[in-house]
Amino acid sequence: MLRLSIMSQQTGVRLSIRRAAAKAARAAARFEKLSGSVTLLLTNDERMRALNAAFRQMDKPTDVLSFPSDDKGCLGDIAISLPCAQRQAADLGHTPEREVAFLTVHAMLHLAGYDHETNEDETDMCERQKQILRKAGFLRHDA
Repeated sequence: MLRLSIMSQQTGVRLSIRRAAAKAARAAARFEKLSGSVTLLLTNDERMRALNAAFRQMDKPTDVLSFPSDDKGCLGDIAISLPCAQRQAADLGHTPEREVAFLTVHAMLHLAGYDHETNEDETDMCERQKQILRKAGFLRHDA
């Protein structure tokens, strides 16, 4: 069973964004048969830049970060930049909710141990993302 806690450092985060993240996280947990707690932080570009610099030594903002945990019962933490997700959604022609769902699923797969360091791993991870998003009802209208 997934225990999800969603926190926001952004004011005025729409309930639909929180619901999309929760639905996507639960869908990924079911698909991957994951159990444990996850904390998801909805934040801004400045906070993401600081996290990226501190944990990945990359002094630039990013859209999503995942922090797997070795603690029993805890899958880890996820941070998503809402401004970045909104920009990406506009660029890709879909809703911010769909983009947040995608980023959440992507991060959940990282918490499950997947990565995209090789072409084979990236192909596997992308296929899993598509399956999870499709099952959760987050379809891309251009694909």
